[in-house]
Amino acid sequence: MEIVMDTDFSRVYRQELSPVSFLERAGQVYHDRVAVEDGDVSYTWKQFRARSRKFASALRVNGLKKNDRVAFLTFNSEPPLLAHFAVPQAGGVLVPINTRLSAQEVAYIIEQSGSSLIFYHQALKDKLQCVPSTVPTIEVGQELESFLELGSEAEVESWLDDEYDLISINYTSGTTGRPKGVMFHHRGAYLNAMSMVIEHQLRRESRYLWTLPMFHCNGWTFPWAIAAAGARSICIPKIDPPETWQLFDQGVSHFCAAPTVLIMLTNDSAAHRLETPVRLFTAGAPPSPTLIEKMQALNFTLDHVYGLTETYGPFTMNVPPINEATLSQSEQAKLKARQGFINVCGGKVDVVDDNLHSVPMDGKTMGEVVMQGNNVMKGYYDNPEATAEAFKGGLFHSGDIAVKHADGSIELRDRKKDIIISGGENISTVEVEQAVMSHSAVMECAVVAVPDDKWGEVPKAFVTLKPGQSSSVDEIIKYCRGQLAGFKAPKFVEFCELPKTSTGKIQKYVLREKEWQGREKRIN
Repeated sequence: MEIVMDTDFSRVYRQELSPVSFLERAGQVYHDRVAVEDGDVSYTWKQFRARSRKFASALRVNGLKKNDRVAFLTFNSEPPLLAHFAVPQAGGVLVPINTRLSAQEVAYIIEQSGSSLIFYHQALKDKLQCVPSTVPTIEVGQELESFLELGSEAEVESWLDDEYDLISINYTSGTTGRPKGVMFHHRGAYLNAMSMVIEHQLRRESRYLWTLPMFHCNGWTFPWAIAAAGARSICIPKIDPPETWQLFDQGVSHFCAAPTVLIMLTNDSAAHRLETPVRLFTAGAPPSPTLIEKMQALNFTLDHVYGLTETYGPFTMNVPPINEATLSQSEQAKLKARQGFINVCGGKVDVVDDNLHSVPMDGKTMGEVVMQGNNVMKGYYDNPEATAEAFKGGLFHSGDIAVKHADGSIELRDRKKDIIISGGENISTVEVEQAVMSHSAVMECAVVAVPDDKWGEVPKAFVTLKPGQSSSVDEIIKYCRGQLAGFKAPKFVEFCELPKTSTGKIQKYVLREKEWQGREKRIN
C-alpha cells in the first residue's frame, strides 16, 4: 500500500492576518493590565478577551452566518470597542454608524449594507425610527449584558478563510450624495493597526483617550492598534473641553483629533501647558501652522497625518527632518503642516497629472493624490460603478490636490473642486485659509471661490472669531495682503458659524452653493 504524504505545508508557514489575533494575544500577555476604562467600569485584557469570546459565540447562537452585517449605533464606550473584535471573531462584518446622522440616513445605511442586527444606545433610539421593525435591535447596557450570557468564554473557532474577507463597512459622510460603503478587509485592518502602533509610538504603558469617534474609519484602526500594543483605552462619549484637559493632567498619553477639535480645546478657558507631553495625531483637514505652533506651546507632540475613509484613516505621516531642532518654532510648524510620507505599511502614494504621470518635485506643480497598497479599501459595497471610477488606472484617486517637495513629501493644496482659478491663476484655498487663521482673532476659517465679473472667480473667506475677540472685514483683508500675493488675498470676508459635517469637517459645498445660487455653473 502506497503512503501518500501531505506536501501542502502552507498551514505551517501561513496564517491569515486578522486584528482579532491582537486581542487573543493581549488576553494572555497583558492579562492583568487594564484594557479599557468606561466611566466607573474597567476590564483587564483577560476580562476583555473573555467578553469578546462570549459576544462572538452569542452572535453565532443567535443565528449569525459568515459575512452577516452587524450594525452599531453607539457613542464611544466599551461596547463598540468590544464589537471591533467580537463581530469579526464571530465571522460577521461590523457596520459602525455615525451617531450624528439623521434617521433617514441611518435607515439607508442599514438597508444598503443589509445589516441583520443593530446594537444601539438608548439616547439614539429615535434615529432608528425609519428602520423596518423586522430588523432586530439590542440596546447596549443590560440588554447587551444579557445577550453576552448566551455565549461562552471558550476560544472561538475561526471562520476566516481569506484575509481579504470583509471585516467592516464604513460609510462616507455623503456630503455630495448618498453615503458609500467603504469595504475594509482583515489584512488591511491588521496592517494599518500595526502602522498606528509604530507611527503613534504606542506602548503597553500608553493611555489612549477616545476623542476620535470609533465610527469614523473604525477609529482610524486604533481599537485594534491598542490591543496590539497592550495599551489602555479611556472612553468618553463626547468631548467636554474642561474634562478633557483634566484627563490630560491625569495621565492620558495619546489621542487623535481633527483640527476643529484642537481649536475647541486650545480656545477653552481650561487650556494650559501640560507638565507631561501628550502625543497627538491630527487629520481631517490641513491644520494651519498657527494651530500647530499653539499645540506645541501647550506641550503636545503633534504628528500631522493624512488619509481618507477609503484608506483606513491615516495613510501618510509628517516625518520631521533631521535638522528640525535647529529650526525656529514657526519654521517647524510650517513643515509640520505638510501631509508627509507613506506610513510604514501603506504601499504607494504619489501626486500625478491628468495623464497619471508624477508631477515634478518642485513644491509648486499641483496634481491629484493617488494611493495604492495594503491599506486601500477593497471597493465600495454593492457599488461597482463608483469603485471603477475611484480605481481608474489601477490607482485609488483621492480627489485631493497636492504638490511634491524635493524630499518627496506631499503637501495638500485643495480638493479638486476647491481650486480657485482667478484671472487664469490657480489659488489654493488651503493657503488662503492658513493666512487667515494666522490672524490672532480668528478661530476658524473656510475659503471658497465666488463669482466675479472681472476675474471670473475670487476667494471669499468665511470666518469664525474667537470668543471675546473682534475684527472687521477690512482688517482681515489687509492682514492677508501682508501674508499673500495680492491676487490670493480674500476679496470678501463674512463672519459666521461654519457649517460642518457630522464628523466635524467644514462643509465648503454649503458655502459654495449659497454664493453660486441661481447660476448654471459653479465656475466662472
